Amino acid sequence: QVQLVESGGGLVQPGGSLRLSCAASGSFFSIRDMGWYRQAPGAQRELVAVITTGGSTNYADSRKGRFAISRDNAKNTVYLRMNSLRPEDTAVYYCNAQIKNAAGGSYGSYWGQGTQVTVSS
Repeated sequence: QVQLVESGGGLVQPGGSLRLSCAASGSFFSIRDMGWYRQAPGAQRELVAVITTGGSTNYADSRKGRFAISRDNAKNTVYLRMNSLRPEDTAVYYCNAQIKNAAGGSYGSYWGQGTQVTVSS
């Protein structure tokens, strides 16, 4: 059973920083893209950033320059460093990973349980 476990959320003041982590655990063959999405109250889930196995990244325009995604393939972990946080960044942040369970299988999309990030003074 594959699990994605997020950590690092919390309450931060405007202008502050947070670092989210998401580790994949369980039995699987390989991980392809890993990424972060977020969902604010009353809004749809939206892309924050994605990173490939080779380290290529893609960011939603509004997060470029403030957020940085990285990953440690040896630890099956993806990180999101968030700087200059704004109240509008308040949301539940979800980790996503494309994971193949067996050598002959196909990649499936897995989600973490979400971690709350609240930006408020």
